[in-house]
Amino acid sequence: MACVLEAPLRMSVLSEVTASSRHYVDRLFDLDPQKVLQGVIDMKNAVIGNNKQKANLIVLGAVPRLLYLLQQETSSTELRTECAVVLGSLAMGTENNVKSLLDCHIIPALLQGLLSPDLKFIEACLRCLRTIFISPVTPEDLLYTDATVISHLMALLSRSRYTQEYICQIFSHCCKGPDHQTILFNHGAVQNIAHLLVSTSYKVRMQALKCFSVLAFENPQVSMTLVNVSVDGELLPQIFVKMLQRDKPIEMQLTSAKCLTSMCRAGAIRTDDSCIVLKTLPCLVRMCSKERLLEERVEGAETLAYLIETDVELQRIASITDHLIVMLADYFKYPSSVSAITDIKRLDHDLKHAHELRQAAFKLYASLGANDEDIRKKIIETENMMDRIVNGLSESSIKVRLAAVRFIFYYRCLHSLSRSVQQLRTSFQDHAVWKPLMKVLQNAPNEILVVASSTLCNLLLEFSPSKEPILESGAIELLCSLTQSENLALRVNGIWALMNMAFQAEQKIKSDILRGLSTEQLFQLLSDSDVNVLMKTLGLLRNLLSTRPHIDHIMSTHGKQIMQAVTLILEGEHNIEVKEQTLCILANIADGTTAKELIMTNDDILQKIKYYMSHSNAKLQLAAMFCISNLIWNEEEGSQERQDKLRDMGIVDILHKLSQSSDPNLCDKAKTALQQYLA
Repeated sequence: MACVLEAPLRMSVLSEVTASSRHYVDRLFDLDPQKVLQGVIDMKNAVIGNNKQKANLIVLGAVPRLLYLLQQETSSTELRTECAVVLGSLAMGTENNVKSLLDCHIIPALLQGLLSPDLKFIEACLRCLRTIFISPVTPEDLLYTDATVISHLMALLSRSRYTQEYICQIFSHCCKGPDHQTILFNHGAVQNIAHLLVSTSYKVRMQALKCFSVLAFENPQVSMTLVNVSVDGELLPQIFVKMLQRDKPIEMQLTSAKCLTSMCRAGAIRTDDSCIVLKTLPCLVRMCSKERLLEERVEGAETLAYLIETDVELQRIASITDHLIVMLADYFKYPSSVSAITDIKRLDHDLKHAHELRQAAFKLYASLGANDEDIRKKIIETENMMDRIVNGLSESSIKVRLAAVRFIFYYRCLHSLSRSVQQLRTSFQDHAVWKPLMKVLQNAPNEILVVASSTLCNLLLEFSPSKEPILESGAIELLCSLTQSENLALRVNGIWALMNMAFQAEQKIKSDILRGLSTEQLFQLLSDSDVNVLMKTLGLLRNLLSTRPHIDHIMSTHGKQIMQAVTLILEGEHNIEVKEQTLCILANIADGTTAKELIMTNDDILQKIKYYMSHSNAKLQLAAMFCISNLIWNEEEGSQERQDKLRDMGIVDILHKLSQSSDPNLCDKAKTALQQYLA
C-alpha cells in the first residue's frame, strides 16, 4: 500500500531524514514479533511532541507498515493497540501528516478495528479516529460512507467513558448540516447521548453537550425532540440551564447557551421563557465582556446575534443588558497598541484574529438594530460606528475576492442600519457609505452581493440623499445586470432597487431604466416563476408610469409591449395581489393624456376591466374602478366619447350596482364616477 505525498513536502522532509528514523522503520519488518512490538513502542516514544520525527517516519513508509500490522489477525492485541497509538500520534502533527494518513486509507482500517472484542484496542482506534476527524483536512462524509458505522458507534457508547468521549467528539465534528443531523438523529443519537450529560466525567459531559449543540442547530426536528427528553427525571432544557451557571467552566456555559439558543430559534422554547430571557441571554452577554478570551467573545457575540435576530423584545432586552452596545465597541480595539511584555503571546493571537472580533461585533450590531429605531441610534452614536463601517467596507472591497465570508457581516450590519430613515438622511450621507458599497457590488461573490444589494435598495429610496450620487456612479447598468442573475435573491434585489430608483424620478432616469432593462428582459421578469420578482417588476412599472408627461412619453415608446404584458398577467393564474398591482398600472396609464387611448382602443383590455369591476374580491373591484374613473373624468379632452363608449359596454349599470355596495370604499368610488356622467 503506497502513500501519495505532496512533492514539496517530500523534498523538504527527505533532506531531514536521519539514520535513526530509518532504524525505527526497519524494526517494523523484523521477523521476531517481540522485536516488532518493542520497535513500535520505541517509535511511539520517539514521535511524542516531535513533528520533524513524525514527518520523517511518514516519508520513510512507516504508515503502510503500521496499518498492515494493525489489520493482521496474527498480530497480538498489544501490538495492534500500540500501532493505533502511534498512528494517532502521527495524526497529531501537521495537516500534511493527516493528508498522508488519509491517502493510506487509514479510516477504513481503524473502523474495521472497532469490531475487535478488545476494549483497549477499540479505545486506541477511536482516539486515532477522533484525532483524524477533527482535522480540517478530513472530509466529514468519510464517516457516513458505510451505513453500519454509525450504528456500531452508537453501540460502543456504552463500553467506557473513553468510548463515550471520543465518539461524541467524532459526531460533533462530523455533523455538518441537515443531512448529517438526520442520519445521527435516525440512529438514535438523542436517546443514546442524553444520559451522558450527567456523566461523572467532565470530558464526557462536555462532548455530549457539543453533540447536542450541532445536532440542534437550525434543526426543528431535533430541537422539538430535545425539549421533551428527560434524564434522571430532569428535562434536558433544565440540565442545560444548570450548565449555564457562573460556577461552571466557560466552555460549558457557552455550549449550553448554544443548545438553548438553537431550541429557541426552532420554536421548541418560547422567546419569553425565563430560561431564555433570564438565563441564556444574560450568559451570552457575559461572554462579550472584555474579561473573556477572544474566542469566547467571538462565539458569545455570534450566538447572541443568532438568538435575538428575529425577536424584537429580545433585541430590546439585550440592548440594555450590561451596556452591551458600548461593550461591543471594545471589539474594535484589538490588538491594543500598548501591551505589557507578559501579554506578547496574547497580542500576537489578537493580531491574527482581530477580524473575527470585528465580524462578530458587526453581526451582533446588525441583529440588535434590526427593528428598533432607538437602538439603531445608540449603535450609530457609539464610538464613531459609521467610520468603522465605512472603513470595513473599504477594506473588504479590496480583499473580498479572497475572503468573502470574512466581511459579509459588515453588510448585514449596514443593511440593518439602512432601514432607518433618520440614519439615511444623516450618518449615511455624512460618511459616503455608498462609495465602498458600489465598489463591492462591481465584483463580489453572490453571498456578499445579496446583502450589499439589499442595502443599496434602501439607499435608493426617494428620501435618501445618497440616491443622486449612486445614480451618477452607474447604478442603473449594475442593477439591470443583477435582474438577469440566476440567483433569485439578486434578481429580487436588482428589480427592487430599480423600483425605488424610479419612484418620483425624472423622466431621463426612467428612460435610462427602460433602456437598460430592454423590453425582452422586462417580459422575462414579468414571466418569472417567483412572485416576489413579478411583484417588484410590476411595482417598477407603476413607478415608471407616474405623472402624466412621463406616462405619455413612456407609453408612446413602449406602449404596445406594456399593454401586451398587462394582458398576459390579467389572463394568467396569478394571486390577488399581482392582479391588483396590474390593474393599478392600468389606472396609471388611464391617467395619461394620450396614453389612455391605448386602453380605449383595446376592447380586450376594456372587457377585462369590466370583468374585474364585478369580481368577488373588493381589492380588484376598487383597482378596476380607478381605471374607469381616470378614463371618464369629464374635465379632460375626449371625455364625452369615452363615457359614451363605456356606457354602451354596460359600465354605468355596474357603477349603479356598486354604489349600493356595503363596502364604503367601493360605494364612494362608484358614486364619484357616476357624478362624472351627470356633470
